[in-house]
Amino acid sequence: MPKPPKIPESVLVVIHTPELDVLIIERADRPGFWQSVTGSKDRLDEPLVETAMREVAEETGIVIGGEQVPERGLLDWRHQIDYEIYPVWRHRYAEGVTRNTEHWFSLEVPHRVEVTLAPREHTAYLWLPYEEAASRCFSWSNREAILQLPRRVRGRAA
Repeated sequence: MPKPPKIPESVLVVIHTPELDVLIIERADRPGFWQSVTGSKDRLDEPLVETAMREVAEETGIVIGGEQVPERGLLDWRHQIDYEIYPVWRHRYAEGVTRNTEHWFSLEVPHRVEVTLAPREHTAYLWLPYEEAASRCFSWSNREAILQLPRRVRGRAA
């Protein structure tokens, strides 16, 4: 049975330590394409925070809401962008869908935690200082989100 088309509304979650080391993961279907955790809603009424928590767990094995990574570490930036879906991935969406709305989140973890990748989705991970992590990302929006991290974290502490 074929998968249903993806919903063109997604989350981007920048996972980082207090020192602003950022986790990036390499796509299995596109070697050399590094990114933060991303993923689409499973259903139209799925709350964005639920999408973010689910995608982080699926893609990294990090469970938000436990003792090691409390739910307060997840920050909804209340920022969204609209972008054109890369042609190589449009077949995953309903016919005629060419744009996606992406909502930005960050997740602070206490240190460079061990990651368990979903092997069908990602093949490797790196913890890097935020500027270096940004420079490795293939997506302009992912680079921009990572570069905004220091300002977003500072704003949270205020």
